[in-house]
Amino acid sequence: MQNRRELFSTVAAFGLAAALPRMARAATAPAPTGEAARMYAWFDKSMAESFRRSPELPTYLGVDKGELAWTKSYLSDYSRAALAENKANTARDLKDLRAIDRKQLTGMDAVNYDTVLFTLEVQDEGNRKFTYGGQGAGAPYVISQLTGAYQQVPDFLDNQHVIETKDDADAYLARMEAFGRLLDQEVEVARHDEGLGVFAPDFALDKALTQLNAFLASAPDKAPIVESLVRRTGQKKIEGAWATQAQGLYAEKVRPALARQAELVTALRAKATHDAGCWRLPDGEAYYATSLKQYTTAAISPEEVHRTGLDLVASLGAEVDVLMRKAGYAKGSVGARFRAMAEDPKQLYPNTDAGKEDLLAHLNEQVKVISRKLPQWFGQLPKAPLEIKRVPAAIEAGAPGGYYNQPSLDGSRPGIYWINLRDTAEVPSWTLPTLTYHEGIPGHHLQLALNNEAGDLPLIRKVIGFSGYSEGWALYAEQLAVEMGMYANDPLGHIGMIHDAMFRAVRLVVDSGMHSKRWSREQALKYFVDNIGDNEAAAITEIERYCVWPGQASSYMVGKITWLRARERARKALGRRFDIRKFHDAGLLAGGTPLTVLDRVIDNYIADARR
Repeated sequence: MQNRRELFSTVAAFGLAAALPRMARAATAPAPTGEAARMYAWFDKSMAESFRRSPELPTYLGVDKGELAWTKSYLSDYSRAALAENKANTARDLKDLRAIDRKQLTGMDAVNYDTVLFTLEVQDEGNRKFTYGGQGAGAPYVISQLTGAYQQVPDFLDNQHVIETKDDADAYLARMEAFGRLLDQEVEVARHDEGLGVFAPDFALDKALTQLNAFLASAPDKAPIVESLVRRTGQKKIEGAWATQAQGLYAEKVRPALARQAELVTALRAKATHDAGCWRLPDGEAYYATSLKQYTTAAISPEEVHRTGLDLVASLGAEVDVLMRKAGYAKGSVGARFRAMAEDPKQLYPNTDAGKEDLLAHLNEQVKVISRKLPQWFGQLPKAPLEIKRVPAAIEAGAPGGYYNQPSLDGSRPGIYWINLRDTAEVPSWTLPTLTYHEGIPGHHLQLALNNEAGDLPLIRKVIGFSGYSEGWALYAEQLAVEMGMYANDPLGHIGMIHDAMFRAVRLVVDSGMHSKRWSREQALKYFVDNIGDNEAAAITEIERYCVWPGQASSYMVGKITWLRARERARKALGRRFDIRKFHDAGLLAGGTPLTVLDRVIDNYIADARR
């Protein structure tokens, strides 16, 4: 899972605007004229506004220096007044973009226009229809086990906010103070939503409280955000009373705000329902439909999602049954056999620090092996390196099994594939190859690093994420690894690949089941475990994630199907002229797009290849 849900929300919320003045066009590209020039000028204007409203973006992109250094001392304004202004800005931006004559645009100019237009339209639709969740659709609860500043800001400060100088450290302290303000603003918005009957289910609030209380249990000198500053200023030998200042800010500003948020969550928990789906919210069915549109970027209904999932679970189950029998697993249902494989002690790393280090070393070796094969399959490869790290202990209770942070635009920060090692029983060895190909190479890292490095792509395109495109690519990459021969001598790993494909098919069923068909958390959990046999603790984390991000879980398989259909369409149209490297380059170097726009990108590639 690429960890861009928060980034997408921020970009869309803050007037769409993305990040920087538009990147210079390639030397061979003619300067835009007419409506194209007008569009790029509008992109520039819109992006400048976004930095004022979303100062985290320059840090995330690695460009918070020079004229943008001021942004490094701020966090976004999440007050209700600011959210209302964001919505007005989105409506204004949509009107401005529609005033540009789309009929006059061709090629990548048209792709850029259509991509930004979709982002604004789906955000504006959510803004107009729903008055809860901050803005838009896709995440109805301000505070849950996966949403909220308490969950996101400490990780952001530790892994995104670079500290090289005294000014950087001072800016970190300023953001610590702003963190307390942001927590209180979330309480304000959450109380408003409480009045509408909108707050997370009881089980999600339980996990949120577990994580909030873990932060509150830390003495100021042991708080993760304090330790991060002290550790890094020490490493860089930056003189100053950093420990004293950080501990004081934590004790005076951050911890009291965390306590106030925990107090609110405790009060909400006392009256929370156990119903899992967003159908119970005001206009909940419409909320789910809009969330599906936002995440999948495809024209697909909840009923279609559900039916597609059921069909795929059946077909993939039949496929893996054959592989399992060849591997000696023949007794019981497919789900029961998955469980037997997962519980086989020979397939588990020791649940110790040494065992976890060994696991990480093995993942790094897998990345080296597949990296050597990439030139046969891709014309252009990323320059940014990939690092593999453990999910921080403070958030591993509610965090997914794996996710990815993309590299900075300036090359100063690598791509990071995070793996959750709270319990190695949740990650048996035969499941790890496909997870690594998904999060790392040729999955998220290859796609998002190339997206960053695409020379003629406007930066507004580099920061708008589309789950259908990116997660669809990562699932496509899992299957591509089979075609690249990565499982030629690893039959259990191949079973793991089919397991994960079934996992994404099961997601279609349970996501639509809970949010559209009113399944309970327990009904969804049973379907999940029965079909793919996962450890119940890991399955609970997944199911509860789908509850607070309605529609996101469906984007993976919908996107994969779209990528596969696009490849088959190109293969049939081009015959002998089809080149898998050129197909991949065409789809990736055009940048992330809605799936409907991806189809147009591939049509353009086919037409060019025919010429």
